[in-house]
Amino acid sequence: MKRKDFLLNALPAAALLPEVINGYSVKAFDQHSPLVQALMRGQTVTDHVLVIVQLSGGNDGLNMVIPVADYSKYFNARTNIAIPESRVLPIAGVNGTGLHPSMTGLQTLFTEGKAKLVQAVGYPQPNFSHFRATDIWMSASNSNQEVYSGWAGRYLNYEFPDFPTGYPSNTMPDPLAIQIGSTTTLTTQGPTANMGMSITNPTNFYNLVNGTTDPVPATPAGKELKYIRQVNQQTQKYSTVIKNAANSITQQGAYPTGNSLADQLKIVARLIAGGLKTRVYMVSFGGFDTHSVQVGATDTTTGSHATLLQRVSDAIKAFQDDLKFQNVEDRVVGMTYSEFGRRIKSNSSTGTDHGAAAPMFLFGSNIESGMLGVNPTLPASASVNDNIPMQYDFRSIYSTLLEKWFCLDKTVVDSLFPPNINSQLQSLSIIKAGACNGITPPPPTSGDVLITNSPNPFTSSTTIKFKTAGGHTFIQIIDTLGRVIKILTDREYTAGTYTLDFNSDGLPTGIYYARFQNGVTQQVRAMMKVR
Repeated sequence: MKRKDFLLNALPAAALLPEVINGYSVKAFDQHSPLVQALMRGQTVTDHVLVIVQLSGGNDGLNMVIPVADYSKYFNARTNIAIPESRVLPIAGVNGTGLHPSMTGLQTLFTEGKAKLVQAVGYPQPNFSHFRATDIWMSASNSNQEVYSGWAGRYLNYEFPDFPTGYPSNTMPDPLAIQIGSTTTLTTQGPTANMGMSITNPTNFYNLVNGTTDPVPATPAGKELKYIRQVNQQTQKYSTVIKNAANSITQQGAYPTGNSLADQLKIVARLIAGGLKTRVYMVSFGGFDTHSVQVGATDTTTGSHATLLQRVSDAIKAFQDDLKFQNVEDRVVGMTYSEFGRRIKSNSSTGTDHGAAAPMFLFGSNIESGMLGVNPTLPASASVNDNIPMQYDFRSIYSTLLEKWFCLDKTVVDSLFPPNINSQLQSLSIIKAGACNGITPPPPTSGDVLITNSPNPFTSSTTIKFKTAGGHTFIQIIDTLGRVIKILTDREYTAGTYTLDFNSDGLPTGIYYARFQNGVTQQVRAMMKVR
């Protein structure tokens, strides 16, 4: 491999811009990034912006979104940390489900029609390692795959297979993706090159802006250092436009103090309002690995988790209000995610352990507000191994955003995900119709029970009955750890009612879940095997 090729592949191509704005470091992903280039391609031209909020550590979604309709089962599973039913915040337009009492800001966004709750988002065969689970979410891989590119990076590589030729350009002088903070992300990693590059101190930053460099040493490594500096200087061309955009905004809405997520989102709003054409912003907020002392000693509505949720809720509400104040909110959609949720049952340390599926929030004036999915199915008596069964694959969120917000053709979107799961991706009702001058699929008929089984409980086998509207229909059997035990069907059907037999020979007694998916529609059926 040539020296230049090695460095191009080994070095991140985004530049960290320390202390550029409000004392916060800003990582500007070079316009050669696969992700950001795709967003600027002619056939997908859009001024839409995506803001990704990562909740690092594995957020306890069951204390964030409380299943009020099944409150007794929820309380029995976590008596030492359960939120009192009387304190749960109602969600506008949603019955039987509420928010943690600290999340008044997000509650208001639901009332304003600017927030969407997606229940039980996860993936088959979940991994409970922070590092591996994060990689899975960023790469959109299956849990048994090692994929070294990001879901968005692959997308951009498809759109711009010849990058980085021709950039920067006069038509696009701005960075196309910006990350607040010092951590690079796998999300924008392409198949052959990491697009990130960082500068770790203000002196180096201003040297690059001014085109000045220290002499390189007369050593074999000197040539490599010179090349690195040249690449740095090229990517740092974005520093001036970032500062100019930030300095053009002299007034912003109010943000909470002592809230690092709010500090980050304030910068994002400032840059969007300042006129940058940047399409993707990434922020991160940690502390969600709440194995112990998750709640206050005398009041379960207080404590470390309550503080985290309040900061997330307040920060997002302030950000959305600021976007409205700046007259740019119609351009922006945001999403939250965490690498995994927590177990249904709390532990003896007033905390929760690593789990599987968890809720996600989307926010913005172009979000189809409300709730997607239903309250998680909870056992009457939860064990320490019980997980929330998945309703929606997280990759369906990604694919819908690419299709309905960034306006990419659905067939291309499907090609960017692992071939054994792309047929299972759903085009979800999360973006308002018309965002890409297209049609958002209608939501499923409310109240229909589409999958049942009999007998239930059962000893060795049970008959699963399901009703499909036609088209691709998919049924998985999942255990309480989130592992896929069996795929009962994965094919095209004509509209109608069908039955399938599930033989559980060799499986231990306990709770199993039949997950049904038909187009945008999904349901989960709890089944009990007994002796």
